[in-house]
Amino acid sequence: MAITVENWAEQIRAGDPRAISRAVSAIEDRTSEAEAILGELFAHTGRAWRVGVTGAPGTGKSTLVDRLAAQYRNEKKSVGIIAVDPSSPFTGGAILGDRVRMQGHAGDKEIFIRSMATRGYLGGLAQATGDATLLLDAAGKDIILVETVGVGQGEIEIVRLADCTIVVLVPGMGDDVQSLKAGLMEIADIFVINKSDREGAERFEEQLGAILQIVPERDGWKPPVVRTVATEGQGVVELARQISLFRDHLAKSENRQARELAYWKEWLLRLVESRLVERVLGNRSNAAAFEKAAGEVAARKKDPYSAVNEILSRGSA
Repeated sequence: MAITVENWAEQIRAGDPRAISRAVSAIEDRTSEAEAILGELFAHTGRAWRVGVTGAPGTGKSTLVDRLAAQYRNEKKSVGIIAVDPSSPFTGGAILGDRVRMQGHAGDKEIFIRSMATRGYLGGLAQATGDATLLLDAAGKDIILVETVGVGQGEIEIVRLADCTIVVLVPGMGDDVQSLKAGLMEIADIFVINKSDREGAERFEEQLGAILQIVPERDGWKPPVVRTVATEGQGVVELARQISLFRDHLAKSENRQARELAYWKEWLLRLVESRLVERVLGNRSNAAAFEKAAGEVAARKKDPYSAVNEILSRGSA
């Protein structure tokens, strides 16, 4: 007998990992059940603290997230981990490397780990990632850690999802100062210099500190720099402390409500964009017309602006 949405929601709120896994799969597949279950659960969200962890590949983000999760479990907090993996260009599926690396938590019922595929979405964040954080929030997770792919300028997409954004850096990656993109400097609430036992870590920290001196504060907060050696667990306690300090700072901030409003305006905008694409291209005839329009533009038989106007008028008809 098929389970009702209400019963399914109750299982998720009770923290049933199978019910949560089924719901995440429904979200990724964008089924009608996913929207129904999220609608049922939304009133029970808003308690979890979402921490985004981003940075270039090879900075040790996965190990850092693993150690940070262990620290939160030592503090008796329940944890959700969403690791956004690169999509396979052939199947669209995730490589699931992060879930393999975090097998040490497999027997802990208070930690839920899920790898999600980017599926070509700009910034390395799957469209479903935001919905998955709502799901884990409703499931009673105290902390939700979201690790991004960390490829290119799209890393800044994490700031639209997280309450606190951590940018992970490592010393010795070429010209360290030049490797710091302006976007990363602007989104970081906390900087982590991982693998800080490497040669040049102190010089890198000095350079980063000098840059931060000229970066304006946001809401009275100047991003701290935390040195870690994630493989050894060094600096993780301090990182958790800084995350807690930032949370306390936001709670007292005069701009807290404005920040929350901006967050949900961005969320609604993404939903509107998604619905428009579905409405315009959601059936076979519209998809065929889109394919035809692309061919006409490629052949210079039609300009792209006229083509888009025709596509939109057809979708709204």
